Amino acid sequence: MKKRRPATSGKRPGFMERTLILLDVNTRSPIRVLNDNFLSLQLDPSIIKDGWLDFLSSKRLVTLARGLSPAFLRFGGKRTDFLQFNNQKNLAKFRGPGPDYYLKNYEDDIVRSDIALDKQNGCKLANHPDIMLELQREKAATTQLVLLKEQLSNIYSNITITARSLDKLYNFADCAGLHLILGLNALHRNPDNSWNTSSTLSLLKYGAGKKYNISWELGNEPNAYRSMVGRAVNSTQLAQDYTKLRTLLQSVRYYHRAHLYGPNAGRPRKNAILLLDGFMKNAGSVVDAVTWQHYFMDGRVNKVEDFLKTRLLDTLTEQITKVTKVVNTHTPGKKVWLGGLGPAWAGGISNLSDTYAAGFLWMNTLGMAAMQGIDVVLRHSFFDYGYTHLVDQHFNPLPDYWFSLVFKRLVGPRVLAVRVAGLQRKPQPGRVIRDKLRIYAHCTSYYNHNYVRGSITIYIINLHRSRKKIKLAGTLRNNTVHQYLLQPYGTDGLRAKHVQLNGEKLLMLDNETFPELKPKTLRAGRTIAMPPMTIGFYVIKNINAYACRR
Repeated sequence: MKKRRPATSGKRPGFMERTLILLDVNTRSPIRVLNDNFLSLQLDPSIIKDGWLDFLSSKRLVTLARGLSPAFLRFGGKRTDFLQFNNQKNLAKFRGPGPDYYLKNYEDDIVRSDIALDKQNGCKLANHPDIMLELQREKAATTQLVLLKEQLSNIYSNITITARSLDKLYNFADCAGLHLILGLNALHRNPDNSWNTSSTLSLLKYGAGKKYNISWELGNEPNAYRSMVGRAVNSTQLAQDYTKLRTLLQSVRYYHRAHLYGPNAGRPRKNAILLLDGFMKNAGSVVDAVTWQHYFMDGRVNKVEDFLKTRLLDTLTEQITKVTKVVNTHTPGKKVWLGGLGPAWAGGISNLSDTYAAGFLWMNTLGMAAMQGIDVVLRHSFFDYGYTHLVDQHFNPLPDYWFSLVFKRLVGPRVLAVRVAGLQRKPQPGRVIRDKLRIYAHCTSYYNHNYVRGSITIYIINLHRSRKKIKLAGTLRNNTVHQYLLQPYGTDGLRAKHVQLNGEKLLMLDNETFPELKPKTLRAGRTIAMPPMTIGFYVIKNINAYACRR
């Protein structure tokens, strides 16, 4: 009797695993040219309250921030609209509640430890004693419970930003090569609901007197004011406030050409889109770039797999389309910034949003935003409470920091179109095929002197649970490739808090020295093999791409 063959669907077992992906890039001209500061940073005003602001002069923190320059540093967030500037010399009464028993001579200690000067650019840098840092972590842990409670209850207390606080903030940004964008309180209102400018004028005069080069914004997520303070500010009023701020900046000679960004609308749901539309209609010409915010998930997500969902990764595309449509209706060509972005709200998720797994979301966000022409992405947050930051409270870089550092070193602002063959199956009716292999291409950063102009950087996110083979085709063929493959380090897998680059664990060598980011050379014509659930950067050397030569 003849044996029957098992029925097949026409595909061999493991078809997707064995498919060779052919990859080419259009090297003739870029599809987008972004800001040099495309990957930028954010600090939350809560660091005034929990005491970490006093430690921004730490040599290690400044070094880590400097590693991500050039970049903007946005000082803003939920507590922007509870900030009051007070130009007082006696600071004791503004420290707020907290275990201040060890802070008796705290300010003097900070000043004494600030004596070490970085002579090169006049920065005040400090090596804070371990005991001081330990006591600060204790204080911060107590304060952070209060801050988290405020965030979850949506009831916020006021924060005073003093002249000395501003000095420390500006010193940090300036030392690190970051351009400070300062958020102003939009909820400081007069009885007729118009914006009260008294605190802002005082702040502007102080900053001008110190010759602080600062850009400005007003308010944070104005569409959420009703739920936060029970008082709404409509788009017409907000537009008037921004126009008033522009006039105020022009009246202070030092800031008459300062940049102004806004309106920092929340996620583009119905209310936020309506507010943005009205604002752009009345004050679109007042701002230098339009800003909005996006958070991918709420703080209750508790599985590492949630960071790998392509459906989640793709939500950003739809949001960008909504925002850019409104902006282009009123002010075609106006720059759009993602003015606050985090993998999760409410401080993130411990052992998830501070692990290797969160890197997929972060790197894909940068790729998608660049492709769709978002000029700047401000990451929430560089150093903060919660679990969505780049640097932890022991001043150690977390996985997203290392991803950001490699991105900054290798990826320039010119975005190139990618052509891929063999990646997708044909979609069946009613079924969306969501790519688990994300491929983005840019001209290599001109700041990286290891590569000549004309080089290309491709970065690939493999969300498959299997290895993927990629063959460079067309113009990319027959060129030497430098591989920077980032994988989790240790036994925790995707929950790892350490990263290895080409098999070497990434660690700061000391407070001022980064590890060498050593590439692995792939000979010309060799197939790229991407291990499952990893992220890799590939520099195509000496390709002399026309799009990247200028």
